[in-house]
Amino acid sequence: MRIRFAHIAAVSALAAVLVAAPSASATNGKYGLQPIITQVKTAVRFDFASGDSPENINVNPDRSLTVSMLGVPANKPPKLVRIAPSGQRTTLVTGHLGDQITGNTRGSDGTVYYNVDSDDAARNGVWKLPAHGRPERLAALPDGLPNGLAIDAADRTLYAADSYNGTVWAVPASGGQPKIWKSGPALAADPDGSLPLGVNGVRFHKGAVWVSNYSQGTLLRIPVAAHGAPGRVHTVADDIPDLDDFAFLNNHSDIVFAAQNDPTDRVTVVRPNGTTQTALTVDDGLASPTTTAVSGNHLYIADAGFKAPHDAKLQRGTINLKALTGHSHH
Repeated sequence: MRIRFAHIAAVSALAAVLVAAPSASATNGKYGLQPIITQVKTAVRFDFASGDSPENINVNPDRSLTVSMLGVPANKPPKLVRIAPSGQRTTLVTGHLGDQITGNTRGSDGTVYYNVDSDDAARNGVWKLPAHGRPERLAALPDGLPNGLAIDAADRTLYAADSYNGTVWAVPASGGQPKIWKSGPALAADPDGSLPLGVNGVRFHKGAVWVSNYSQGTLLRIPVAAHGAPGRVHTVADDIPDLDDFAFLNNHSDIVFAAQNDPTDRVTVVRPNGTTQTALTVDDGLASPTTTAVSGNHLYIADAGFKAPHDAKLQRGTINLKALTGHSHH
């Protein structure tokens, strides 16, 4: 949930790393009674009071995770951190108090790209952190809410969501002027929604830009046509309230694990035909889930812990492929 939060009271510090007992996972439906996600546990517990409210996660080739920490919910500076498979944490970037680091993605050369939401026009926009360099702003974006971020398969173009203005920006990865790539009613916030958030999560997948719309509760696919132009918006699924960010089962599958933030607090499977199935709920420990990521047969869930007791953490579960697809391999 990317909004400019009011200051909230700090809470007692939580342990830095905790491996919790596995939880029973929910779900049933026409694909069977077996749970889709099993052995759900807390892989890393974060200290919400110090600003560790995870917003976005990406899996690196070495199985480490790059995590955006908002900071603002606890009135702390935002951070971009890397978490090793062992749980060891390295801070890559520390931002300015009052700013938010939202979406992040990775180029094939190891460059980390990330969005900064700031009231300061000199910081608002898309940033990059080269593998052996220092952070620098790649492109300024106008006042809004920079949110989800994705890069195309050729490492040429970044796609950045602006949730307030209902826009997806195209930003050259080599630098240059950003351009409005797609906007319109499908990307705008629902005027009757509880939060003024439209297009939210962004993923580049199989030649298309996939996005979520938070307040409309829709998952959308926008093909990338010749010369990079956007094609017609296709609605993959709707009626997914509080739809934040999402991840695909793998690079070849259109099965999606969608994070539904407060107050829904759910991870939902979206199949290519648009049908949905609940995979995880608060009974599995969800606490303001903002995004998901897949590494092999593991699903990671970022819990921002917006509501008391502010249980911010990173969860990990095992994907039950047979229950998910009806097959044991994918």
